[in-house]
Amino acid sequence: MEKKVQKKHRFHMPSAFTILFLLIALIAILTWIIPAGEYKVNSAGNMISGTYHTVASHPQGIWDIFMAPVIGMIGDKATTGAIDIALFILVIGGFLGVVNKTGALDDGIRSIVENSKGHEKRLIIVLTIIFAIGGSTYGMGEETLAFFPLIVPIMMGVGYDSLVAAGIILLGTRVGDLASTVNPFSTGVASGIIKISPGSGLGSRIILLIIVTALTIAFVLRYADKIKKDPTKSLVYSQRKEDMKFFEVDQRTTKPQPLTKVQKHVLWVFALTFIIMIVGLVPWTSINKSWTFFESFTKWLTQIPFFGDFLGADMTALGSWYFNEITMLFLFMSVVIMFVGHIKENEFINSFMSGMSDLLNVAIIVAVARGIQVVMNNGKITGTILHWGELSLAGMPKAAFIILAFVFFIILSFLIPSSSGLAAATMGIMGSLAQFAHVDGSVLVTSYQAATGLITAITPTAGMLVGALALSRIPITIYWKWVYKFILLLFLVTCVYLAILTAL
Repeated sequence: MEKKVQKKHRFHMPSAFTILFLLIALIAILTWIIPAGEYKVNSAGNMISGTYHTVASHPQGIWDIFMAPVIGMIGDKATTGAIDIALFILVIGGFLGVVNKTGALDDGIRSIVENSKGHEKRLIIVLTIIFAIGGSTYGMGEETLAFFPLIVPIMMGVGYDSLVAAGIILLGTRVGDLASTVNPFSTGVASGIIKISPGSGLGSRIILLIIVTALTIAFVLRYADKIKKDPTKSLVYSQRKEDMKFFEVDQRTTKPQPLTKVQKHVLWVFALTFIIMIVGLVPWTSINKSWTFFESFTKWLTQIPFFGDFLGADMTALGSWYFNEITMLFLFMSVVIMFVGHIKENEFINSFMSGMSDLLNVAIIVAVARGIQVVMNNGKITGTILHWGELSLAGMPKAAFIILAFVFFIILSFLIPSSSGLAAATMGIMGSLAQFAHVDGSVLVTSYQAATGLITAITPTAGMLVGALALSRIPITIYWKWVYKFILLLFLVTCVYLAILTAL
């Protein structure tokens, strides 16, 4: 009698969607355990220290768990929806679909790969610095999702893998955010709440930016060198063939053909789109109050008789843009490329819709991630967690206070991944505690920024992270395995740096 051969079932890590749903369920369970509580808020919506009070428990059930991704997309009174980010991602997909229709992007990538041979390290260094500066100056985050479909095939084409591309963009922007210099969404908001100048502590933050950017470049280069020497050392080597096919690396890395005149025009429009996006997002007047050129120019333009109304009297000046405006930009530039590339109307629509469908899963995963925050807010446990931190930090010595404040901000950054939202919820209270501990306000701002930059590099509640990994086809568990030692290094370096600042 033949014995039945039992097949061994290998364990497969669940998808990002499943992991996020499990986290939503875990937070829902915590709403049954953690007492509900709230702070009173002032006219600006900031919590007032010493006003914490318990409220009726509002535990989240099965209904709430499955409603969380829905509310995460459209929003409610307690939580801002992710619809603006999701729509931006979809329109980027459509834009790339139209550009790909002309073949300009593929041929452009071939040229970059060809010209980068022998200079791959320089490419990593330059790109990482650029993204770090973007993160440091204006909080560059979700808008970088547009770069992943471009940089991943380039990195794979020169012999690296998708993790190298993710390291350049993700880690580059996150360490930039960690050491924000003039970022109005973190530096500006947090400094304003505790009534200090955003420029206070700028010198120390620039030094921190140089340190963490150098560490990031060294980390990515070390891994890239290992992959270059032996591709099997790649943590995503098992899916390399699938990734090569998905990102069309072989087609994009063949000997480049000379670009046609039409393709060159399309690439100029393509590059101009990203330049306008960056210029539009940088808050120029927050950096320097006298930099009002774009506001003045827009006001002059919109007041020209007939022409101003023809362009749009409600036009938003560059420097004041956010997701609505940059989504409009990519939509408009898609139409421009249709004409520049001589694409027929029906081909344009098909290409745009096909590009959107390619990024549909990325857009949805951002909403599911926002569902974690929905359950926490609706379960009314945010105030209680903040109150516990307030009690534990009171009366600490300076060095101990700032390090524990850093840890506290890390915990809350997981629950509140929005840097401005976290500042509004905590800085009023933490500012008062810092004064009692004789810690300078600028150091407190640095600890808060460092926490948000650090945690958003690893937390699945961050829309940028889950979206970027989905675009790069990197399982989140593989990414965690790759970066956890580096994140620990950044944590230790930041703790030491903060302690030194309190001693100066």
